[in-house]
Amino acid sequence: MKKTWTKVVVVALSCMMVFMLAACGGGGSSSGGDAGEGGAVLLGNTGPLTGPAAIYGNAVKNGGQLAVDEINAANPDGLQLAWQAEDDEADGEKAVNAYNKLMDDGMKVFVGSTTSGACVAASEKAFEDRVFTLTPSASQVAVTEGKDNVFQLCFSDPNQGVAAASWVVANMPDAKVGVIYNNDSDYSTGIFDKFKAEYEASGKQLVAVEASPEANTDYQVQVNSMKNAGADFVFLPMYYTPASNILIQADKIGYEPTFFGVDGMDGILTLEGFDTALAEGVMLLTPFIATSEDEATQNFVAAYKEAYGEEPNQFAADAYDCVYAVYKAMNEAGLDASASHEDICEALVGLFAGDFTASGLTGAEMQWNEAGEVNKTPNAMVIENGVYVPVE
Repeated sequence: MKKTWTKVVVVALSCMMVFMLAACGGGGSSSGGDAGEGGAVLLGNTGPLTGPAAIYGNAVKNGGQLAVDEINAANPDGLQLAWQAEDDEADGEKAVNAYNKLMDDGMKVFVGSTTSGACVAASEKAFEDRVFTLTPSASQVAVTEGKDNVFQLCFSDPNQGVAAASWVVANMPDAKVGVIYNNDSDYSTGIFDKFKAEYEASGKQLVAVEASPEANTDYQVQVNSMKNAGADFVFLPMYYTPASNILIQADKIGYEPTFFGVDGMDGILTLEGFDTALAEGVMLLTPFIATSEDEATQNFVAAYKEAYGEEPNQFAADAYDCVYAVYKAMNEAGLDASASHEDICEALVGLFAGDFTASGLTGAEMQWNEAGEVNKTPNAMVIENGVYVPVE
């Protein structure tokens, strides 16, 4: 990375100060303007708008739309954007088909696929077509690997593992740490491998490690292993559905360690049929906390709730930041809707791989390296009384 992990000072900023725009307003469904020359620059996204991962795809769709609506309303005589999200059901082949549709419709910037597997496939096409890509949430290394025009606004899996281990070492030095991870998930294993290496490099040892397929619903063996090993702090580098099954099993045997997750666990409070009381005290590392008191976050949350009737999660904030970052970069490069997607790509690659910075809801002064990885500082939050709150 260009910079080492440093603590970012949270400054109360309005949305105008964050991205040089007027105050955040309510978002509608219109993307504003026609894509193409003399109209608006079409930003496209694919994600799971249906199916079990739809909570992620629809959050990205809504966050991106809200940002586009704000930009167009605040700057009617300036650069205009359009937003289009297509359903890929978190499937690589369907993501490529959705990407091709976006290209047929005039897409000039790809705000990548939402999930990693889909984005690996779609970003290959974007690399071939020379379409600048900034994914809000696809965290696998393979998403950007070997593709100079593909960047991540989310943490890569390895960086999230390093950040999580560093946080545990610094804040829970006496904890007896165990890990349960999904060994058939690139997301989970990528984070786990780096977490383990970083944690052990600090001179500490994990008291227990257990693996399970992601589709497993019975975590009796894994949870009992943690309890028998005396783990009072259990790291869960996984998505919220398998994590919910672990919490259910722990409750059945009266096991009450501190559970600590990653960004994929965001959404556990909205999981249908899950008793959210079981998530009380669960901690996770994330770059966005909807209950943060800074002005930019509160403006965004209020506008999102007004537009979509629910509280935004991290994925919505990531997409929102992606749109504003692209907008800022295009303005710095002097680009408008008449520019081809190839010209936009080359200009934005030069900026993002250089000294370009963007501040937003999920990070202040974010920078990217040539590998497409972002440098920003995560925050820890805990579930208290059924809501996410910052860890003091």
